[in-house]
Amino acid sequence: MSSYDVVIIGGGPGGYNAAIRAGQLGMRVACVEGRATLGGTCLNVGCMPSKALLHASELYLAASGGEFARLGIEVAPTLNLAQMMKQKDESVAALTKGIEFLFRKNKVDWIQGWGRLEGPGKVRVEHADGSHSTLQAKDIVIATGSEPTPLPGVAIDHKRILDSTGALSLPEVPKHLVVIGAGVIGLELGSVWRRLGSEVTVVEYLDRVCPGLDDETARTLQRTLGKQGLRFKLATKVSGATATAEGVSLTLEPAVGGATETLQADYVLVAIGRRPYTQGLGLETVGIVPDKRGMLDNQQHRTAVPGIWVIGDVTSGPMLAHKAEDEGMACIERIAGHAAEVNYGAIPGVIYTQPEVATVGKTEEQLKAEGRAYKVGKFPFTANSRAKINHETEGFVKVLADAQTDRILGVHIIGPSAGELIGEYCVALEFGASAEDIALICHPHPTRSEALRQAAMNVHGRATQA
Repeated sequence: MSSYDVVIIGGGPGGYNAAIRAGQLGMRVACVEGRATLGGTCLNVGCMPSKALLHASELYLAASGGEFARLGIEVAPTLNLAQMMKQKDESVAALTKGIEFLFRKNKVDWIQGWGRLEGPGKVRVEHADGSHSTLQAKDIVIATGSEPTPLPGVAIDHKRILDSTGALSLPEVPKHLVVIGAGVIGLELGSVWRRLGSEVTVVEYLDRVCPGLDDETARTLQRTLGKQGLRFKLATKVSGATATAEGVSLTLEPAVGGATETLQADYVLVAIGRRPYTQGLGLETVGIVPDKRGMLDNQQHRTAVPGIWVIGDVTSGPMLAHKAEDEGMACIERIAGHAAEVNYGAIPGVIYTQPEVATVGKTEEQLKAEGRAYKVGKFPFTANSRAKINHETEGFVKVLADAQTDRILGVHIIGPSAGELIGEYCVALEFGASAEDIALICHPHPTRSEALRQAAMNVHGRATQA
């Protein structure tokens, strides 16, 4: 039996960052990961490969859809889907190898295999060759992440009916792709295949896209994606699916009940969300009981069982890689006896469509529900010099600030490079900045970042460029 200070089950963003931080603090640490590569869902079949396809498909559309010609660049591109997938895989491989290097650098042991609890202080690891080993540790961190949520009546066959993993590796451009679920994953992957030539229909049970997103921002996103050719069937339930070698027949009905209809597709992506990966972890051996969704309760990353900690998608909070990363490092700091905190009010979210959507803090709907008085400052990218020059004027920046104190409460951006721009307001929220603070800061011209300042200025009706 190998003995460690800390054993981490899961090698995704939460787990590998926790392991590296533990190594930096001089702990003897092992990270148990059953995949052939480190990085978890995010690096292997999630965040990173999807961004590779988003970037490639955006360039393909620019070259073939008229933007290059508008700029005076005349080309006639040909889609080489196999090469597009190859460069995606090469990029992912380089990233996962980078984590292996960081493990060696920080003296982290990667135990290849699937881990499960086997009583207090013990982790049993099942290896690929059928053998097993047992690790012992004073502290164990569960960082096993999440998996796609299945949809009753629509069985994923990994041929015609796919989850997000399958939709990242299609061998051909679908003639008609139906995406079930108008959340982040569905809209990102749907937009990839739309740009590459697919007809895309998004079916959503709710009457809106991206539940939880600021309402005005969500409406703008749906309208923009509609202009790009995505079709939406909202307030619609998928009650069944029949797959053949050639395609899929879906049975739809109104969410509130009513007559059914049939929708034909050659591929279907089921993207209705993700659920915690907590099955088969041996939780019963230590007395941990997940809730009905599979979530594990925590108090500052501690479970009710001494020495067992949880981080990332298996516990409360948004299922985001950077949230898991923050929790992983804070968890290890606490194990080491240091002060640590995660500010859940300043965790950003990004949707990598074109244009991007980025948000941090409260939405208008949340502030109204709280009965909190607030002011709104908005600035459209149509009035931003750099956005106009680059022909990327869709969207806006919206700043929500307390009506009395002027403290920034939430920021919502839809527009070019929104995922990069939101970082300024993450800092602002973390430091308790006011809208006036941002309004008084000189921003470089001409840049998209000026829209951030102008929106803050407009909280008090002082925007000078719109």
